[in-house]
Amino acid sequence: MQGETIRMEVVGGVATLTLNRPDRLNSFTNRMHEEVREALAAVKAGRESGIVRVLVITGAGRGFCAGQDLSDRAVAPGEAPVDLGASVEKNYKPLAMALRNLDLPVIAAVNGVAAGAGASIALACDLVFAARSASFIQSFSKLGVVPDTGGSWILPRLVGPARALGLALLGEKLGAEQAEQWGLIWKCVDDDALMPTVQQVAASLAQGPTFGYAQTKKAIWASSTNGFETQLDLERNMMTVCGQSNDYREGVAAFIEKRAPRFKGD
Repeated sequence: MQGETIRMEVVGGVATLTLNRPDRLNSFTNRMHEEVREALAAVKAGRESGIVRVLVITGAGRGFCAGQDLSDRAVAPGEAPVDLGASVEKNYKPLAMALRNLDLPVIAAVNGVAAGAGASIALACDLVFAARSASFIQSFSKLGVVPDTGGSWILPRLVGPARALGLALLGEKLGAEQAEQWGLIWKCVDDDALMPTVQQVAASLAQGPTFGYAQTKKAIWASSTNGFETQLDLERNMMTVCGQSNDYREGVAAFIEKRAPRFKGD
């Protein structure tokens, strides 16, 4: 899949979506939003048909994503202001929800700066790997706006309210190594090891019990709003569903027969 602002390929069950506006640090325009929506719809369809089992998101060039391309929102003197809420409702909220609701593992390979909504998009993924030279910037405060694309929800849950407020109010650059130390991301790796590491992890996940992965993803997301007993009930219900899956049957059979499992994701 090749668009004006993105490209996507599927190899061995792994779909790699590359934001492809390197001259603008892969910042979002309306066109990019349209193409990303189409790509994520294709990933969802590929998951249902068994072709796609893992999604990797990365950026072309020296940046992951610098958030919104402000030139796409330029307002001439005397013109009515842009309705930022309408932009969030149309573009950024659906994007965050689509990443959360995909029934497969989503990995962010942060190859450079992830700023504004770009940082939120990375953190909305299930696993975040970052190059050692990469950084995360909550740049919203520089424009007098609030973290969007789920940023105000995700940040305090990852690093606590004190650090979340510091990042959001000061807009300081957070390096990948410190992001790992704070628990903001899964792992920081050397720049030249980023994509090989991500590809190895993605390939391993693609061969795994992706039906169970999807249920685990839902359970972890639900835990942030559920009480303890409600979460226990959810675990019970999900274990019932998982126990009826072909992946579970295959996993047990492979264990008993002392062989490698052959999961199909159903």
